[in-house]
Amino acid sequence: MVTVRKGQYPGRLDRNEFQLRFYSSFSHPDFRRAESALAEIEAIAWQMYVDEKKPAGTAKAGPGFADPDYDLSVEWRENRDRLLEAERRQKDAATPSRVLLICASDRNDGSCPGEMSKTFRLTQLAREVVEGAGIEADVLDLSRLISDYDWHIHPCKGCASTAMPLCHWPCSCYPNHSLGQTNDWMPEIYEKWVSAHAVIMLTPVYWYQSPSALKLMIDRLVCADGGNPDPTSTQGKDASKAKEMELAGWSYPKHLAGRAYGTVVHGDVAGIEGTRRALSDWLDWMGLIDAGQKARLDRFIGYYEPYANSHETLDRDEAMQEETRNVARAVVHAVQELRAGRLSQPDTELTPPRPK
Repeated sequence: MVTVRKGQYPGRLDRNEFQLRFYSSFSHPDFRRAESALAEIEAIAWQMYVDEKKPAGTAKAGPGFADPDYDLSVEWRENRDRLLEAERRQKDAATPSRVLLICASDRNDGSCPGEMSKTFRLTQLAREVVEGAGIEADVLDLSRLISDYDWHIHPCKGCASTAMPLCHWPCSCYPNHSLGQTNDWMPEIYEKWVSAHAVIMLTPVYWYQSPSALKLMIDRLVCADGGNPDPTSTQGKDASKAKEMELAGWSYPKHLAGRAYGTVVHGDVAGIEGTRRALSDWLDWMGLIDAGQKARLDRFIGYYEPYANSHETLDRDEAMQEETRNVARAVVHAVQELRAGRLSQPDTELTPPRPK
């Protein structure tokens, strides 16, 4: 027997509160000429909310799933199928090598900051090295969250802490149409990670920690480390079934293991070492392979100098620029060794006594 603890959730919004929430997205005066249309859409949205219509559509899971008769989300299945195809291409020796470069600053010049980030400039330096080596470079600029219309990395809901099999690979928590939790970027991001042979993470430090967009992505990647690839086995989000599965024995599959990585962390006052260690520890935990000491960089740019001229400070810091190139060079070498079968984790064959 397992116990599912209840009592935290305050319950659904009442009709008036829902209406206030809905119309707050359309408070600009330009929407007044569509009042009747909005009222009709609001009524539909309310009914979807009451009826908890999470997926946009479902279809029977069919062969290959624990419960072929389960009504599986069509959107989730499409995302899963793209990951399977990306994994197939990634493992095909005939396909080009690919490095994912993640620009993790929340800043770009298309929104309130009004200026590109130094992280973006460092990402371009790394990109030039990767592409110069004949390897495909795929840039993921997380600052799009601040400048793209209605674009999101929705927060992780913590399913893994209820039971690991409740956390599906890829994440099945989104989209949730009944709650308006749509336009989630993570399906595309999962595909980028799966397609890559290596990842270079470039990030500033925000208040001793990772920027918010990066942390959102990290949390949503929990399903890549132990996640359940079959939502029918837990009948969707049945917490008691998931607990029983984990207690019966769960393998905690590492869906991204074996890829190489490098990190570039920069700051202006403090926090660079702690952030770099946290990122490296996280990537190690997921089974990625570090590309060596020179691939793990943390540096200050303009220590205790004004923010206003920090780009000029980076212009002068040619050593920092070259160190960033060295991170990329180390990762390029790791990818070449990896695909030639000469790079692997020495402890891969060891069985952990406490898997998780």
